[in-house]
Amino acid sequence: MIVISDMMGTLTTGSPVLGMVSWVRANQSRLRADLFMLSKLPSYLLAKRGLIDWQAWGQGLMVESLSLVRNATPEIVTEIAEWAVERDLWPNRREDTLARLSEHAQKGARVYIASSMFEPTVAAFGKRIGAQPIATPIEIVEGRLRLASGLFSSRRKIDQVLSQLGVDRVDVAYGDTAQDIPLLESADHPVAVYPDEGLKATALERGWEILGDRANEG
Repeated sequence: MIVISDMMGTLTTGSPVLGMVSWVRANQSRLRADLFMLSKLPSYLLAKRGLIDWQAWGQGLMVESLSLVRNATPEIVTEIAEWAVERDLWPNRREDTLARLSEHAQKGARVYIASSMFEPTVAAFGKRIGAQPIATPIEIVEGRLRLASGLFSSRRKIDQVLSQLGVDRVDVAYGDTAQDIPLLESADHPVAVYPDEGLKATALERGWEILGDRANEG
């Protein structure tokens, strides 16, 4: 049995960027971290108001956050990943979805987290529930972090998942936005987790399981 889950919004409402910035502020440069956050405030307000695409903005911000880290080493990358999970992503986890994934793993399923997030962070999160990462790889070049390939997202993400696993379909898939529809379509049992309006409409139309209601949050 193969189970695939998206991460951001599906397994946690935390932010990998805030985790990265927090690490830099505590371990390298408070000024650099604060200036970075201040410079992103105008575009954040535009994205929050729906004037620019929220998900595209968030992914771009995540890539830009790599430039904050100086003198990077493999040990530092691991430390940042654990820091982000411990201080932001895990405290903001969706316990109901994680309980499902943990149950799948305990029953012997192969559980994977497919995410545009950086692979070390997804791996650090996934080890807590027995899940393996299929995520965006990063590399170190002269002490700086950068993408080792393009972001895994939307159609690219499910293509990568199916290719890496050597299958045409999976048994169960979890996602939270309309961008996860290709992922959910590849599963015999798709689950819309606290879905946005686009995914919720599709889930209702196709009779997919819905777990949680975003309208009832916060």
